[in-house]
Amino acid sequence: MQLKCFPVTSPEDLAACMEIRKVAFVSEQNVPADLEADGLDPSARQFGVRADGQLIGTCRVRLIGSAAKIERVAIIKDFRGQGVGRVLMKYILNELRKNGDIQLFKLASQAYAVPFYEKLGFRTRGHEYLEAGIPHYDMVLEK
Repeated sequence: MQLKCFPVTSPEDLAACMEIRKVAFVSEQNVPADLEADGLDPSARQFGVRADGQLIGTCRVRLIGSAAKIERVAIIKDFRGQGVGRVLMKYILNELRKNGDIQLFKLASQAYAVPFYEKLGFRTRGHEYLEAGIPHYDMVLEK
């Protein structure tokens, strides 16, 4: 499987990313559609990953001062558990580190995904909480 990560710039790729998120969060995890589509996408950077030319995953990042908030990481179900998310996350972290302005990476991880993010260097901060009815932990990675 040939993976290629990239910043999303075309309207077609953005629409495909939004569809992946809709399936992953709204259809599969029962997240209310208005929580998933929260209106913050226009001010965020979007990233995608293709396998052999097919868009199979996405993530958005919002820059907040010197912090980057990583959100909406979603991989198509048939490609989960194959290292796609790890490749996408490493790409995003490398891309965001390039200009040197980011001092902190933050995300809200679903509880089951905490070990995935820990392997990338993130650490939990605080206690478990519910977001959209799903247990989450805040996680951080310092530059």
